[in-house]
Amino acid sequence: MAESKKYKVIVSDRAKRMLGTHIRFMAQVNKEAAAAKKKEIMTAMRSLCQMPQRFPFFEELYITPNKYHKMFIEKWYLVLYQIQDDTVYIDYILDCRKDYSWLIR
Repeated sequence: MAESKKYKVIVSDRAKRMLGTHIRFMAQVNKEAAAAKKKEIMTAMRSLCQMPQRFPFFEELYITPNKYHKMFIEKWYLVLYQIQDDTVYIDYILDCRKDYSWLIR
């Protein structure tokens, strides 16, 4: 069986800040839950090194078609990323409980 292609995963500074904000907020209520959620999100993002095309495109009126893929992480988180050649660029980590209309304008 042929070995599947490995992609390099790069998390943007913006996405890192977004994740930090989410985790800090959660940690104010429950530090253990925050640590577990961070681990879950990091594991999911690392999984993009294999078959990142498995997730659908993020389709919104003001977003360039077929630009971002979307990976939903259980309960509330949406990771938006681009694939260019053999690299996955994670640009946004959104908390779906919040309004992210700023992204699609």
